[in-house]
Amino acid sequence: MQFLPVVVAALSTMVIGFLWYSPLLFAKPWMLASGYDINDKERMEKMRKEAGPMYLRAFLASLLTAFVLWRFFHMLGIASIAGGIETAILACVGFNITTKYTDMLFLRQHYLLFLINSGYQLACYAAMGAILGGWRAG
Repeated sequence: MQFLPVVVAALSTMVIGFLWYSPLLFAKPWMLASGYDINDKERMEKMRKEAGPMYLRAFLASLLTAFVLWRFFHMLGIASIAGGIETAILACVGFNITTKYTDMLFLRQHYLLFLINSGYQLACYAAMGAILGGWRAG
């Protein structure tokens, strides 16, 4: 098994996350829906201090997801960008977003938070699918 495509796919989720949750896109609505007060300097500083370990854990989770997708692609014979994107999006919707939706309902989370986070997951899975499917095609 080649490990490089799995690492590249996992890194793509970090790049997407930095953009997705940045002020350019959804930082402010995500913070509001999550219950963060951007004017609470103490809490914002605490978040910044805890960011490193959280990013590392998020990367490890993305690495596992990319590995599992890579294995699925191998088992299903997916070897194209389009096939990778389609398969990854189906996996995301069928397994990830449905679980997040149920969590949102029972944890009584804000619907906007579900939409932002699910959109991020869809974008990540599509990117990983394109990378892994394209890599297998090459």
